[in-house]
Amino acid sequence: MTDRIDTAPARDGVHDGGRRRELAAATVGSVVESFDWNIYAVLAPYFAADLFGHGKGGVSGTLAAYATFAVGFGARPIGSFLIGRLSDTRGRRFALSLGMAVIAVASLGLAALPGQRTIGVWAAVLAVVVRVVQGLAFGGEAPSVAAYMTETAPPRHRFAFSSVSYGGIILGSLLSFGVLTLLIHTIGKSGLENGGWRWGFLVAALLGLGAVWVRRAAPESAEFHRARAAAKPGARPPFLRTLRDHRWAVLTVFLNTLGGTVGYYFALTYLPQYAAAYHVIDKEQAASFMTVVLAVVLVTMLLTGAAADRFGLLPVARIGFGLPIPLVGFLLAGLRGGWLPFQVVAVLLGMMVATVLGTLNVFTGLLFPTEVRAVGLGVVNAATIAAFGGTFPLLAEWLDHHDGLGLIPFYVTVCTAGPALGLLTAMRVPSFTSALREAEGDIQRTPGTA
Repeated sequence: MTDRIDTAPARDGVHDGGRRRELAAATVGSVVESFDWNIYAVLAPYFAADLFGHGKGGVSGTLAAYATFAVGFGARPIGSFLIGRLSDTRGRRFALSLGMAVIAVASLGLAALPGQRTIGVWAAVLAVVVRVVQGLAFGGEAPSVAAYMTETAPPRHRFAFSSVSYGGIILGSLLSFGVLTLLIHTIGKSGLENGGWRWGFLVAALLGLGAVWVRRAAPESAEFHRARAAAKPGARPPFLRTLRDHRWAVLTVFLNTLGGTVGYYFALTYLPQYAAAYHVIDKEQAASFMTVVLAVVLVTMLLTGAAADRFGLLPVARIGFGLPIPLVGFLLAGLRGGWLPFQVVAVLLGMMVATVLGTLNVFTGLLFPTEVRAVGLGVVNAATIAAFGGTFPLLAEWLDHHDGLGLIPFYVTVCTAGPALGLLTAMRVPSFTSALREAEGDIQRTPGTA
């Protein structure tokens, strides 16, 4: 099977994309995915007793709620395979609409789920089932978005589209905290614990249904149409052979996702707790500053995408992907030693994560041919997130309880070096280097470009 990717504009009358509808379809799904995923985590302390029962101090119910959150990570690789196959056979729009519809219905199911006082232990069982279903849908969302953006973004604005579509993840995170804040100020903590948490999942369901409507109006990728028209009946390879035939692409997706997911969960999720463990800042004060960090991350992602389109991916990525290797340890040493304020460290770490996330959708999409793009990158991406992203808070807590928190900077540095190594392995993928050469030619032909 060839690694070639058709990046030329369509001349067969099929819409090639690059318009607002395609970008909106990809971005709105990322917002909903992130919102749904995070709203469960931020509301867990309020619905834990209702769905999972009471323990001493409510601890057992909360642990069960977070364990169910983790189960969703395990379902993601399976969803990447199932929905990724549909994306590569039935089309990007079909997979994007299906996945978002499942997410919306599952959120509605959580909003309407009776508590333990009504149906007993079945409340917990059904909550786990719904979360697994959501995990399956989430697993198919990211690779389908990446494939759709790779195929529909205008070549001269490819990475700008990538940064906007992935920026939906940050917007969704901000929105989830905003909804929680609004609920606390309107119905209070007691109101949330007495069923008010259901409003959060109802908002998630309504956002999901809106995303389905947006996606149904978006056109199919012309590149997908051409690939399907050219494919021979029964020619689709087995999944394991796909991974073997594209082993350099697989390794590159793993390295990029490793750096992105560990960086994300450390810099944007766990950092306040890490700083509080060294008594350099109050945890609540640190957590409240993270909304500022998320806003900076979003802006940095957009600037990274624009810079990659103007100056080329490699110059931008070499700087952005390489900086974490020497700087992570330095910044964290300054944080622990008290000679760098938390706010400075948080912003700089967030900006370094943003350079990876801003290019991730199209970077990974260019590594696989159209006919196996969604399932190839999707399964590797989801498995890496489940193994390293979903387990990071647990690993950090385990190290903290065993006096090993000092190992965190080394672990994060090693993982965030992944994208820099991924630049080397990506150059072994013919489709990727071909796309870069074409992009460099466009940059040189653009007036006023350096």
